[in-house]
Amino acid sequence: MNNPYGEEAPLVEMTDFTNWIVQEDDNLLIINKPGWLLCHPSKNGPMSSLVGVVREYTGADKLHLVARLDRETSGLIVFAKRPAVARKFQMAIQNRIVKKAYIALMEGEFNEPKHIDLPIARRRKGGGPVIVKSEVSYDRSSQDAVTDFIPLLSKNGYTLCRVEPETGRKHQIRVHAEEIKHRIVGDKIYGPDETLYIEFIENGWTERLAAALPMQRQALHCFRYDFQFPEGTVSFTAQLQEDMLQFCREYMGLSAAEVMTAVQGQN
Repeated sequence: MNNPYGEEAPLVEMTDFTNWIVQEDDNLLIINKPGWLLCHPSKNGPMSSLVGVVREYTGADKLHLVARLDRETSGLIVFAKRPAVARKFQMAIQNRIVKKAYIALMEGEFNEPKHIDLPIARRRKGGGPVIVKSEVSYDRSSQDAVTDFIPLLSKNGYTLCRVEPETGRKHQIRVHAEEIKHRIVGDKIYGPDETLYIEFIENGWTERLAAALPMQRQALHCFRYDFQFPEGTVSFTAQLQEDMLQFCREYMGLSAAEVMTAVQGQN
């Protein structure tokens, strides 16, 4: 399904949703979420959010969302079908016995890994027009944040990168990407001009946003989970979404095969 990100998202078609299922069994439902879909219910009915669609699909009154993603971030979403299973996976995240890997498209070229260990805090009041923005900060309220950026392919002024956050701070990858001057492609808050975010919220996708951003969403994809339980590791992967592959073709001159080989070689 194609979606104009700047307009109200269309309702999900159940036939499309079933193609997003990565894995399903009696305990888990694993989804590869597209980058235009909210996780949590909205006023537009059950088919306007991932949780709503999953409720319709499973018929379950109660669902257990192990971890969410920002609306514009695509990739792995883990639903647990039973409370005990949800607790097991949520505790793994809390106790940091899970490794998480993203695939990102980043501005600028770099060929050596970057290990970023810089604390993050919510922006101070009066620090800028976007109050939901976070920033690298040594304020008393800051929290430790560690991110590894591992370049896979660099070409034509962009880098396809595997990103491994060791901590889970809000907007962590995007904050660190901005700090190292390799912003996430399409990022409205941490990109070239944060007022683009305000314009997007107020007016949707505009000519000004189209001129400033080469993608209609932030090019960030939750690619892999490795839950390292004592009894063994449980892993999930989600293929890259078509809009990111299209960017690689059009802006970087890379074939889908080149991209997927680079990404899958990092499993």
